[in-house]
Amino acid sequence: MPRRRKKKVARILYPSIGPLPARLAEQFAGRLLVFSDASQRRHGGLAAVLFADQAGEPLVSTRTVPLTGSNELELLAALFALAEVERQFPGREASLFSDNQDAVTRLSRAATIGLAQDPALAALCAELGVTATLARATIHWIRGHATCRGNTLADQHAAQAAA
Repeated sequence: MPRRRKKKVARILYPSIGPLPARLAEQFAGRLLVFSDASQRRHGGLAAVLFADQAGEPLVSTRTVPLTGSNELELLAALFALAEVERQFPGREASLFSDNQDAVTRLSRAATIGLAQDPALAALCAELGVTATLARATIHWIRGHATCRGNTLADQHAAQAAA
């Protein structure tokens, strides 16, 4: 007699009330919170979700782009989010959150060491006009598909832009 497989239990995740989970919200009080994500479907989709304050409503921007590699799309999404910061909140310091560690590492290195060590990224930043914004921003990795409302919104809007 064949063995029966256990049914997979679907975990239900409840997003945080604010843009960040309560345990992280205090660290970023008073800063512009920016969440970026990318999605691959028929096209590439980029999303930037900006919270001017933790109690406010998000400003959502999306863009459809040609398909490229997953990490490149995530990097483009983070740069798109920084461009939206510059467009909607010029000169304001921001904390950028992404669920892609490669994009976070690359942007963090550029912000601390300088763009000279990554000519391709320097060209992208110059093209989008986000060099100064990157220098003012702090870059953070956040776990994807978890309880962070900001990341969940970015994921949903990126998927819609890619469809």
